[in-house]
Amino acid sequence: MSESEVKLTKLADCAGCGAKVGAGTLSKLLDDMKVHTDPNLLVGFDRSDDAAVYKVSDELAIVQTVDFFPPPVDDPYTFGQIAATNALSDIYAMGAEPKLALNLLVVPKNMPKDAVHALLKGGYDKVFEAGAVIAGGHSIYSSEPKYGLCVTGYVHPDKVYKNFGAQAGDILFLTKPLGIGIFMTALKAEMLSSELYDFAVGNMTTLNKVNLRPYRIHACTDVTGFSLMGHLLEMMQGSGTHAVIDVDKIDIPKEAVEFANMGILPEGMYRNRQFAEPHVDVGTIPLCIQDCLFDPQTSGGLLFAVHPHDAQKVKTDLPFARQIGSVEAFSGGKYISLVISEN
Repeated sequence: MSESEVKLTKLADCAGCGAKVGAGTLSKLLDDMKVHTDPNLLVGFDRSDDAAVYKVSDELAIVQTVDFFPPPVDDPYTFGQIAATNALSDIYAMGAEPKLALNLLVVPKNMPKDAVHALLKGGYDKVFEAGAVIAGGHSIYSSEPKYGLCVTGYVHPDKVYKNFGAQAGDILFLTKPLGIGIFMTALKAEMLSSELYDFAVGNMTTLNKVNLRPYRIHACTDVTGFSLMGHLLEMMQGSGTHAVIDVDKIDIPKEAVEFANMGILPEGMYRNRQFAEPHVDVGTIPLCIQDCLFDPQTSGGLLFAVHPHDAQKVKTDLPFARQIGSVEAFSGGKYISLVISEN
């Protein structure tokens, strides 16, 4: 069997970040976990943040993350690119610079050598683009292929972005479109056009290497398997604030809405809805649009809360970043309200 004949998605039950354990289930698994405390551990798993941060000195902290998943696409090289881009995203979400990566590789014994090589090359090329290096890793055999990275980054201890800290008055931005999980589900059903496939792959392989240092960022995270609503909920709960989201301002391709209306939805969407929906006032938003907001993203964009006085500069400097809402003081009830703008 040659590389071109490999159908990776046929070997996987789930695709990309849609394979993640649900946020609600994960929190229960980690509940009451006893760990050693360390004053140099600036961010640990207790905050549900994107990566761990450990202070090495007054000038340096290391940021560590690990991420891997089953293939969302059939092409091995593209799979490697997507998985690496997704893993690197956690480092960028913390405001850090990726430096070192280790491969995590799971492949079937009969997977062709050229396909495995192409998969690894896809990862290497994206890590090279990020300015980091892959220095080794670990591989095992299994019936379902999986790939990802353990990544270490550097950041100043006082300049770490966290997924909490949003303040009333902040403006919320999102740097990539939604609907990727829906598109990947349509791909498995052989209903996705080549144009939409290229669109999805282009988004999933675009590094979140966005310079946010010129702006006063109060909270930042990347939108991946827990969906926009899931990650935004974690940000609002951690910050003790409330988000008002203007659904019309979110970049959701019309084809994703059409697929959602047809019921072409990933399993992870239902897990995300179960976790986050009790805390979301959906208002009069159509169900198919709601589904897109709960759609698990693979290698999604950055979601950040910025000081209102810097919002216009963000829009000018980063035209791909969509202003999707604002942050208010939390007064009880739901943490997120969905609205439709009048203009």
